[in-house]
Amino acid sequence: MKDYIQERAVEIAYYIIEHQATVRQTAKQFGVSKSTIHTVVTK
Repeated sequence: MKDYIQERAVEIAYYIIEHQATVRQTAKQFGVSKSTIHTVVTK
C-alpha cells in the first residue's frame, strides 16, 4: 500500500473513532463520497 493511502486511511479511522462519526459524517468532513470512506477503511 502506498504511504499516502495508508496515512489517509489512518487519519480517517482516527476521525471516526474520536468523533464517533458515521460514514456519512466522515465523508462530509473529508469532502469525499461515502463509498470512498468505506473503501479506504476496509482495504
